[in-house]
Amino acid sequence: MTTTQTTPVGKTASESGDRPYATVNPATGETEQEFPFLDSAQVPAVVEKAHEAYREWRRRSVADRAAVVGRIGELMTERRDELAGLITREMGKPVREAAGEVMLVASIFGYYAEKGPGFLEPREIDVMDGEAVVVNEPIGVLLAIEPWNFPLYQVARVAAPNLVLGNAILLKHAENNPQTALALEQLFHDAGVPEGVYTNLFLRISDVEQVIAHPHVAGVTLTGSDRAGSAVASLAGKYLKKSVLELGGNDPFIVLDAPEVEKTVKAAAISRTMNAGQACIAAKRFIVMDDVYEEFVAGLTQVFQGLQPGDPSDPSTRLGPLSSERAAADLTAQVQDAVEKGATVLAGGGRPDRPGAFVEPTLLADVTPEMRAYREELFGPVGVVFRVSSEDEAVQLANDTPYGLSATVFGSDVERARRVADQVESGMVWINSPSGTSAELPFGGVKQSGYGRELSELGMFEFANRRLVRTAGAKKERAAAQATGG
Repeated sequence: MTTTQTTPVGKTASESGDRPYATVNPATGETEQEFPFLDSAQVPAVVEKAHEAYREWRRRSVADRAAVVGRIGELMTERRDELAGLITREMGKPVREAAGEVMLVASIFGYYAEKGPGFLEPREIDVMDGEAVVVNEPIGVLLAIEPWNFPLYQVARVAAPNLVLGNAILLKHAENNPQTALALEQLFHDAGVPEGVYTNLFLRISDVEQVIAHPHVAGVTLTGSDRAGSAVASLAGKYLKKSVLELGGNDPFIVLDAPEVEKTVKAAAISRTMNAGQACIAAKRFIVMDDVYEEFVAGLTQVFQGLQPGDPSDPSTRLGPLSSERAAADLTAQVQDAVEKGATVLAGGGRPDRPGAFVEPTLLADVTPEMRAYREELFGPVGVVFRVSSEDEAVQLANDTPYGLSATVFGSDVERARRVADQVESGMVWINSPSGTSAELPFGGVKQSGYGRELSELGMFEFANRRLVRTAGAKKERAAAQATGG
């Protein structure tokens, strides 16, 4: 397989403000390998190659494209241990969770291989005369800018539907996942994706505009911070390119009552600490009714106090490090800000005495609006608990955030839980279950959590040309021919 990566020229990463692409094991802090940036001067040629590959790829039958996507899923399963090991080394996900991510991704590719051709069938419109159909066509080369927290899953949400549709993809992965990104590219090509249809780019941030501006790039999708999303959306608007953004959240977990407190506490703890809390749809704010507050918080505090960070390569480890020392320091600063302004620490609150980017599982109470932890996304194993006395108060607090990605409502009365859930401003809501994801479920948010949807049937059409084909008189002519035996 040829590669588009070459030794960079000009400014170094530190001089340009770009972080280098490097494997830095967050469990040890050791830098294992570094990778050069793509030379800025090569960007136009890479885009041109992707465009030429797209023109060939889109001419293949949908069945052929779907078969290749299905093969990607099969190779994911075959290479589960290898890929899981890379994820663990590069971003610290416990190896059991990393293996689970690989299998989730395999199911996403399998889902689109099976369902995608049907989703793309032309759809007839009932008209007075003639015929009208909507056909679903690819639009071209897409730039996908993806994060490190789910380094395979985030890519799959974009790649699986769009490869079946017939688009080509340029991937700018996170700087701390270079080996995972390269292994993914190799797997795609081994599955039969042609060179140029899927291309990994070790791209400088300063070159993102050059890619988006290129006339052969038709759209851009990003999962990341709202700051990054704002910058990419501005560029997409500037160059009139379609964009989809998933920008994180500050998700509420509302407890209306808890006849099975232990079960509710377990769901809350899993939602907050899975992937060391580094999940956009993880519960971050626990909004609990007054009459169950003491029992629920006591149980959640006990769980948090009992969680011990460990070596992510050990299959028994439930809580690994954060993705980097920088991430751990940023999260710790948010906690310290809250404590200095009067928040109560119920569990954790600091860093464990061990090497690596570890943060203690932390639970905060008495958090108020002037604290960073009230409105900012806490991207790690830190949760905030709030006591409320009514449904209205719970809903008001849940919506008092610039984000609107996911939400969870627990309650023994399902109709009551639905009534509350209907008032929460979010792109997704889960009732009596921790938030999650699956190939058939649409994923996306509102407010500053972004726009557009990935996964499910909806994910097929964000970057599709849903083209109208109108044929005058066709129905009449066909009917007449059938009537005369023609």
